[in-house]
Amino acid sequence: MDLGQLRVGLVGTGPWATTVHAPGLADHPGTQLSAVWGRRAENARALAEAHGAVGTDDLDELFAQVDALAFAVPPAVQAEIAARAAAAGKHLILEKPIAPDLASARRLADAVSQAGVASLVMLTLRFSQQTRDWLDGLARSGGWRGGGARWLSGALLGGQYAASAWRLDPAGGALADVGPHAFDLLDAALGRITDVLAAHRGPDDLWQLMFAHEGGATSTATLSLRLPVQPTVAEIAVYGDHGYRTLGRKPGTAGESYTALLDDFAAMVASGTTTHPCDVHRGVHLSALIERARELAG
Repeated sequence: MDLGQLRVGLVGTGPWATTVHAPGLADHPGTQLSAVWGRRAENARALAEAHGAVGTDDLDELFAQVDALAFAVPPAVQAEIAARAAAAGKHLILEKPIAPDLASARRLADAVSQAGVASLVMLTLRFSQQTRDWLDGLARSGGWRGGGARWLSGALLGGQYAASAWRLDPAGGALADVGPHAFDLLDAALGRITDVLAAHRGPDDLWQLMFAHEGGATSTATLSLRLPVQPTVAEIAVYGDHGYRTLGRKPGTAGESYTALLDDFAAMVASGTTTHPCDVHRGVHLSALIERARELAG
Protein backbone atom coordinates (compact mmCIF):
# COMPACT_ATOMS: atom_id res chain seq x y z
CA MET A 1 0.00 0.00 0.00
CA ASP A 2 1.14 3.54 -0.83
CA LEU A 3 1.37 5.50 2.43
CA GLY A 4 -0.51 8.32 0.72
CA GLN A 5 -3.49 6.14 -0.09
CA LEU A 6 -6.71 6.36 1.88
CA ARG A 7 -7.82 3.01 3.29
CA VAL A 8 -11.48 2.62 2.35
CA GLY A 9 -13.98 -0.01 3.42
CA LEU A 10 -16.95 -0.87 1.22
CA VAL A 11 -20.32 -1.47 2.89
CA GLY A 12 -22.41 -3.65 0.59
CA THR A 13 -21.95 -6.43 -1.94
CA GLY A 14 -24.76 -5.87 -4.45
CA PRO A 15 -24.60 -4.98 -8.17
CA TRP A 16 -23.67 -1.29 -7.66
CA ALA A 17 -21.00 -2.20 -5.11
CA THR A 18 -19.57 -4.83 -7.46
CA THR A 19 -19.61 -2.88 -10.71
CA VAL A 20 -18.79 0.67 -9.58
CA HIS A 21 -17.58 1.04 -5.99
CA ALA A 22 -15.21 -1.91 -5.66
CA PRO A 23 -13.29 -1.50 -8.95
CA GLY A 24 -13.30 2.29 -8.57
CA LEU A 25 -11.79 2.19 -5.09
CA ALA A 26 -9.28 -0.51 -6.02
CA ASP A 27 -8.07 1.29 -9.14
CA HIS A 28 -7.93 4.89 -7.93
CA PRO A 29 -4.39 6.11 -7.08
CA GLY A 30 -5.60 7.91 -3.96
CA THR A 31 -7.53 5.04 -2.39
CA GLN A 32 -7.06 1.43 -1.44
CA LEU A 33 -10.02 -0.94 -1.09
CA SER A 34 -9.01 -2.43 2.24
CA ALA A 35 -12.13 -4.27 3.40
CA VAL A 36 -15.65 -5.21 2.34
CA TRP A 37 -18.58 -5.67 4.72
CA GLY A 38 -21.74 -7.61 3.95
CA ARG A 39 -24.50 -9.24 5.97
CA ARG A 40 -23.39 -12.52 4.43
CA ALA A 41 -19.72 -13.10 5.16
CA GLU A 42 -19.26 -15.33 2.11
CA ASN A 43 -20.44 -12.55 -0.24
CA ALA A 44 -18.16 -10.02 1.45
CA ARG A 45 -15.18 -12.36 1.19
CA ALA A 46 -15.83 -13.13 -2.49
CA LEU A 47 -15.99 -9.47 -3.49
CA ALA A 48 -13.04 -8.54 -1.28
CA GLU A 49 -10.79 -11.31 -2.56
CA ALA A 50 -11.40 -10.20 -6.15
CA HIS A 51 -9.72 -6.91 -5.25
CA GLY A 52 -7.10 -7.97 -2.73
CA ALA A 53 -9.13 -6.86 0.30
CA VAL A 54 -10.50 -8.49 3.45
CA GLY A 55 -14.15 -9.55 3.69
CA THR A 56 -16.12 -9.47 6.93
CA ASP A 57 -19.62 -9.38 8.42
CA ASP A 58 -18.34 -7.67 11.58
CA LEU A 59 -18.62 -3.88 11.63
CA ASP A 60 -16.06 -3.44 14.41
CA GLU A 61 -13.56 -5.43 12.37
CA LEU A 62 -14.37 -3.27 9.35
CA PHE A 63 -13.92 0.00 11.25
CA ALA A 64 -10.56 -1.15 12.63
CA GLN A 65 -9.07 -1.54 9.15
CA VAL A 66 -10.13 1.65 7.38
CA ASP A 67 -9.95 5.45 7.35
CA ALA A 68 -13.15 5.87 5.35
CA LEU A 69 -16.25 3.99 4.24
CA ALA A 70 -18.13 3.88 0.94
CA PHE A 71 -21.76 2.74 1.05
CA ALA A 72 -23.81 0.69 -1.40
CA VAL A 73 -26.68 -0.47 0.82
CA PRO A 74 -30.34 0.55 1.33
CA PRO A 75 -30.92 4.01 2.86
CA ALA A 76 -32.04 2.74 6.29
CA VAL A 77 -28.97 0.52 6.64
CA GLN A 78 -26.68 3.29 5.43
CA ALA A 79 -28.06 5.89 7.86
CA GLU A 80 -27.50 3.64 10.87
CA ILE A 81 -24.01 2.40 10.00
CA ALA A 82 -22.78 5.75 8.65
CA ALA A 83 -23.69 7.58 11.87
CA ARG A 84 -21.70 5.00 13.86
CA ALA A 85 -18.81 5.28 11.42
CA ALA A 86 -18.72 9.07 11.64
CA ALA A 87 -18.64 8.86 15.45
CA ALA A 88 -15.65 6.53 15.03
CA GLY A 89 -13.88 9.17 12.92
CA LYS A 90 -14.42 7.59 9.51
CA HIS A 91 -14.88 9.72 6.40
CA LEU A 92 -17.95 8.83 4.32
CA ILE A 93 -18.96 8.28 0.71
CA LEU A 94 -22.75 8.07 0.86
CA GLU A 95 -25.33 6.80 -1.59
CA LYS A 96 -28.51 8.75 -2.26
CA PRO A 97 -30.90 9.13 -0.61
CA ILE A 98 -28.66 9.37 2.44
CA ALA A 99 -31.42 8.08 4.75
CA PRO A 100 -34.97 6.71 4.58
CA ASP A 101 -36.52 9.91 5.95
CA LEU A 102 -35.64 13.50 6.77
CA ALA A 103 -35.23 12.97 10.52
CA SER A 104 -32.67 10.20 9.93
CA ALA A 105 -30.87 12.33 7.36
CA ARG A 106 -30.54 15.17 9.85
CA ARG A 107 -29.22 12.84 12.55
CA LEU A 108 -26.60 11.54 10.13
CA ALA A 109 -25.56 15.07 9.15
CA ASP A 110 -25.30 16.03 12.83
CA ALA A 111 -23.05 13.01 13.46
CA VAL A 112 -20.82 13.99 10.53
CA SER A 113 -20.60 17.61 11.69
CA GLN A 114 -19.83 16.66 15.29
CA ALA A 115 -17.09 14.28 14.20
CA GLY A 116 -15.55 16.73 11.73
CA VAL A 117 -15.18 14.08 9.01
CA ALA A 118 -15.40 14.52 5.24
CA SER A 119 -18.49 13.36 3.38
CA LEU A 120 -19.63 13.14 -0.23
CA VAL A 121 -22.94 11.96 -1.67
CA MET A 122 -22.70 9.88 -4.83
CA LEU A 123 -24.74 12.13 -7.09
CA THR A 124 -23.17 10.46 -10.08
CA LEU A 125 -24.11 12.94 -12.77
CA ARG A 126 -22.77 15.95 -10.84
CA PHE A 127 -19.24 14.56 -10.98
CA SER A 128 -19.08 13.99 -14.74
CA GLN A 129 -17.05 16.50 -16.74
CA GLN A 130 -19.95 16.89 -19.16
CA THR A 131 -22.21 18.08 -16.33
CA ARG A 132 -19.60 20.36 -14.83
CA ASP A 133 -19.01 22.05 -18.18
CA TRP A 134 -22.77 22.43 -18.74
CA LEU A 135 -23.37 23.98 -15.32
CA ASP A 136 -20.39 26.31 -15.75
CA GLY A 137 -21.85 27.51 -19.04
CA LEU A 138 -25.23 28.16 -17.45
CA ALA A 139 -23.63 30.14 -14.64
CA ARG A 140 -21.68 32.30 -17.07
CA SER A 141 -24.77 33.10 -19.13
CA GLY A 142 -27.36 33.58 -16.38
CA GLY A 143 -30.95 34.61 -17.05
CA TRP A 144 -32.47 31.14 -16.74
CA ARG A 145 -36.17 31.31 -15.91
CA GLY A 146 -37.25 27.68 -15.76
CA GLY A 147 -36.49 24.11 -16.59
CA GLY A 148 -37.47 20.51 -16.31
CA ALA A 149 -36.16 17.03 -15.69
CA ARG A 150 -37.32 13.71 -17.14
CA TRP A 151 -36.07 10.40 -15.81
CA LEU A 152 -38.03 7.49 -17.21
CA SER A 153 -37.01 3.85 -17.31
CA GLY A 154 -38.14 0.27 -16.79
CA ALA A 155 -35.46 -0.48 -14.19
CA LEU A 156 -37.98 -1.98 -11.77
CA LEU A 157 -39.70 -4.06 -14.46
CA GLY A 158 -36.68 -6.33 -14.89
CA GLY A 159 -32.91 -6.46 -14.56
CA GLN A 160 -30.45 -6.35 -11.69
CA TYR A 161 -32.36 -3.78 -9.59
CA ALA A 162 -35.88 -5.17 -10.09
CA ALA A 163 -35.71 -7.14 -6.83
CA SER A 164 -34.34 -4.27 -4.74
CA ALA A 165 -36.62 -4.20 -1.69
CA TRP A 166 -36.19 -0.53 -0.79
CA ARG A 167 -36.83 0.58 -4.37
CA LEU A 168 -39.98 -1.56 -4.53
CA ASP A 169 -41.28 -0.17 -1.23
CA PRO A 170 -43.93 2.56 -1.66
CA ALA A 171 -41.63 4.93 0.24
CA GLY A 172 -38.85 4.27 -2.28
CA GLY A 173 -39.39 3.99 -6.00
CA ALA A 174 -38.50 6.68 -8.48
CA LEU A 175 -38.91 9.57 -6.05
CA ALA A 176 -36.23 8.28 -3.67
CA ASP A 177 -33.98 6.54 -6.21
CA VAL A 178 -33.63 8.86 -9.20
CA GLY A 179 -35.36 11.89 -7.69
CA PRO A 180 -32.17 13.04 -5.91
CA HIS A 181 -30.26 13.11 -9.20
CA ALA A 182 -32.96 15.14 -10.96
CA PHE A 183 -33.57 17.54 -8.09
CA ASP A 184 -29.86 18.10 -7.53
CA LEU A 185 -29.28 19.08 -11.16
CA LEU A 186 -32.32 21.36 -11.35
CA ASP A 187 -31.14 22.99 -8.12
CA ALA A 188 -27.58 23.41 -9.40
CA ALA A 189 -28.77 24.80 -12.74
CA LEU A 190 -31.52 27.18 -11.63
CA GLY A 191 -30.74 28.10 -8.02
CA ARG A 192 -31.57 26.42 -4.73
CA ILE A 193 -35.02 24.83 -4.64
CA THR A 194 -36.99 26.62 -1.94
CA ASP A 195 -40.32 24.81 -2.17
CA VAL A 196 -42.17 21.88 -3.71
CA LEU A 197 -45.18 23.61 -5.25
CA ALA A 198 -46.97 20.44 -6.34
CA ALA A 199 -46.45 16.69 -6.35
CA HIS A 200 -48.57 13.92 -7.84
CA ARG A 201 -47.95 10.20 -7.90
CA GLY A 202 -49.86 8.25 -10.54
CA PRO A 203 -49.93 4.66 -11.77
CA ASP A 204 -46.61 2.99 -12.56
CA ASP A 205 -45.01 5.10 -9.80
CA LEU A 206 -45.14 8.04 -12.21
CA TRP A 207 -44.26 11.25 -10.37
CA GLN A 208 -45.00 14.78 -11.56
CA LEU A 209 -43.47 17.57 -9.47
CA MET A 210 -43.14 21.35 -9.59
CA PHE A 211 -40.50 23.40 -7.76
CA ALA A 212 -39.80 27.03 -6.85
CA HIS A 213 -36.19 28.25 -6.91
CA GLU A 214 -34.33 31.14 -5.34
CA GLY A 215 -34.37 34.02 -7.79
CA GLY A 216 -37.85 33.26 -9.10
CA ALA A 217 -37.29 30.35 -11.51
CA THR A 218 -39.64 27.37 -11.52
CA SER A 219 -39.08 23.83 -12.73
CA THR A 220 -40.80 20.49 -13.16
CA ALA A 221 -39.73 16.86 -12.86
CA THR A 222 -41.26 13.68 -14.29
CA LEU A 223 -39.98 10.41 -12.84
CA SER A 224 -40.75 6.69 -13.16
CA LEU A 225 -38.83 3.43 -13.00
CA ARG A 226 -41.83 1.34 -14.12
CA LEU A 227 -42.34 2.40 -17.72
CA PRO A 228 -41.18 0.22 -20.66
CA VAL A 229 -38.77 2.89 -21.88
CA GLN A 230 -35.59 1.68 -23.56
CA PRO A 231 -33.04 3.15 -23.33
CA THR A 232 -33.57 5.16 -20.17
CA VAL A 233 -34.57 8.78 -20.70
CA ALA A 234 -32.54 11.01 -18.35
CA GLU A 235 -32.58 14.63 -19.43
CA ILE A 236 -32.38 18.04 -17.78
CA ALA A 237 -33.37 21.19 -19.64
CA VAL A 238 -33.36 24.91 -18.85
CA TYR A 239 -34.71 27.89 -20.74
CA GLY A 240 -34.53 31.66 -20.44
CA ASP A 241 -32.83 34.72 -21.85
CA HIS A 242 -30.24 32.64 -23.73
CA GLY A 243 -32.53 30.05 -25.24
CA TYR A 244 -32.93 26.38 -24.37
CA ARG A 245 -30.15 24.09 -23.20
CA THR A 246 -30.27 20.38 -22.41
CA LEU A 247 -28.10 17.87 -20.61
CA GLY A 248 -28.46 14.15 -21.22
CA ARG A 249 -26.88 11.21 -19.48
CA LYS A 250 -24.19 9.46 -21.48
CA PRO A 251 -24.21 5.66 -21.10
CA GLY A 252 -21.26 4.10 -19.30
CA THR A 253 -20.06 7.19 -17.45
CA ALA A 254 -20.66 5.94 -13.89
CA GLY A 255 -17.07 4.75 -13.53
CA GLU A 256 -15.67 8.03 -14.86
CA SER A 257 -17.88 10.01 -12.48
CA TYR A 258 -16.87 7.83 -9.53
CA THR A 259 -13.21 8.45 -10.31
CA ALA A 260 -13.87 12.20 -10.24
CA LEU A 261 -15.74 11.83 -6.94
CA LEU A 262 -12.77 9.96 -5.47
CA ASP A 263 -10.44 12.71 -6.69
CA ASP A 264 -12.46 15.22 -4.66
CA PHE A 265 -12.84 12.89 -1.69
CA ALA A 266 -9.14 12.09 -1.38
CA ALA A 267 -8.30 15.80 -1.69
CA MET A 268 -10.83 16.68 1.04
CA VAL A 269 -9.39 14.16 3.47
CA ALA A 270 -5.79 15.16 2.71
CA SER A 271 -6.52 18.85 3.26
CA GLY A 272 -8.85 18.47 6.22
CA THR A 273 -11.76 19.96 4.26
CA THR A 274 -15.26 18.94 5.35
CA THR A 275 -17.43 21.08 3.07
CA HIS A 276 -18.35 20.39 -0.56
CA PRO A 277 -21.34 21.17 -2.82
CA CYS A 278 -22.25 17.47 -2.64
CA ASP A 279 -21.54 16.76 1.04
CA VAL A 280 -23.93 15.27 3.60
CA HIS A 281 -25.80 18.57 3.96
CA ARG A 282 -26.69 18.37 0.28
CA GLY A 283 -28.14 14.99 1.09
CA VAL A 284 -30.30 16.53 3.82
CA HIS A 285 -31.60 19.17 1.40
CA LEU A 286 -32.59 16.49 -1.10
CA SER A 287 -34.21 14.40 1.65
CA ALA A 288 -36.30 17.43 2.63
CA LEU A 289 -37.56 17.75 -0.95
CA ILE A 290 -38.44 14.05 -1.06
CA GLU A 291 -40.31 14.27 2.23
CA ARG A 292 -42.26 17.36 1.13
CA ALA A 293 -43.20 15.65 -2.13
CA ARG A 294 -44.50 12.62 -0.25
CA GLU A 295 -46.60 14.88 1.98
CA LEU A 296 -48.15 16.71 -0.98
CA ALA A 297 -48.84 13.50 -2.92
CA GLY A 298 -50.66 12.05 0.12
